[in-house]
Amino acid sequence: MEELLSAVKSYLNIDWDEDNTKIEGYINRGTAYLNRIAGKTLDFTVEDLPRQLLLDYCRYANSQALEVFATNFQGELIELNLDSQEVADEDQNTDGV
Repeated sequence: MEELLSAVKSYLNIDWDEDNTKIEGYINRGTAYLNRIAGKTLDFTVEDLPRQLLLDYCRYANSQALEVFATNFQGELIELNLDSQEVADEDQNTDGV
C-alpha cells in the first residue's frame, strides 16, 4: 500500500500526509472497482494499464468527479476487461492440452 500511496500522491501533486487516509480509501475503492471490471486480481505495481487506470481513478475521486470516470475511460476499461478475458482463455487452452 505504501508504494501505491506514494505513487498516487505524486500523481496528484500532494506532498503532505494529512490526506493519506482519504487517498488510501481512493486506492482501495479503485483497486476493487478495476479488479471487478477485469474479473481478476490485477497487479498495480507494474507500469501498465491497470496502474494508469488506478491513478486516474484516484485523480477523479480527488476531484469529486467519479461519476464521469467510467464514461471518460470507457475504451480503456473495455480493453482491461478484454485483456483479462484473453489471458483467461489462453490459460484455459494450455490447461486443457
